[in-house]
Amino acid sequence: MWSLERPTLSAQSAFTTCISKVRNPGLAARLANAASTIATASAQLDRAARHHRLHDLAAHDIVAPDITVHEMEKVYTQRMAKSGAPGRDIYDEIFSSAPAGRCPLCMQRFVTTLDHHLPKAHYPALAVVPLNLIPACSDCNKAKLDSVPATAEDVPLHPYYDDLGDDIWLTATVIERSPTALRFKVARPGAWDDTLYARVTHHFRSLGLAALFASEAAEELLNIRHQLQILRDANPENGVREELKRRAESCAVARINGWRSAAYRAWSESDWFCEGGFLPDRWVG
Repeated sequence: MWSLERPTLSAQSAFTTCISKVRNPGLAARLANAASTIATASAQLDRAARHHRLHDLAAHDIVAPDITVHEMEKVYTQRMAKSGAPGRDIYDEIFSSAPAGRCPLCMQRFVTTLDHHLPKAHYPALAVVPLNLIPACSDCNKAKLDSVPATAEDVPLHPYYDDLGDDIWLTATVIERSPTALRFKVARPGAWDDTLYARVTHHFRSLGLAALFASEAAEELLNIRHQLQILRDANPENGVREELKRRAESCAVARINGWRSAAYRAWSESDWFCEGGFLPDRWVG
């Protein structure tokens, strides 16, 4: 997961903008009366997230006391996410906050939607709260499901609040077979406590990141295999390993825990791979 800067727009401002063009007078009045409840819910989310206590936030099905889950969901779908909606500029600002348009949850696919960190079906007061909206790809959005966290270990990683630091936590292992492959996993840095390790591991498994990264690495190897063969022919002892180390160092400067960094580290550290294991039709014992 990559960290992101938190949105600066307040929850009350976002909500007020979204409901600014409601035509039904009764609905407009009921929604307007809920503005302070929305602001309070956002403040509670912010406080809980800062202290890693999001699992303490109670799910609810009524907002302020006469607005339903369905009505709040429509505030999001019809008055924020919909093209031309009064809150669409807010949606677009959050959508475009991911660097290079990449999903911060999988660190690979392109952003296509906004994910509700705490699902709007269970936390309707947070339906249009900017701190609860994260740019994401559709695959990660679907994989997270609409579950309510029961313990600290169940809380999904939050790009606005969780910083995994600069220690290496994503590693890969070369599978010595022809054709070769990589197996990715989470390695626990010494500074992580049990809860953070459990959350990162859950994040990694639930989003299927091992398979995603292995697939991307296979494509990467396909593209560099010819160059590796040339380097091995020119310098059988160190040609391949030196190139892989250079690439690992370069990738780590950009993303120390990107899948490319992990892949090149693993490849460069494998004698089997550097001695020809990268070839598709050879077994090097």
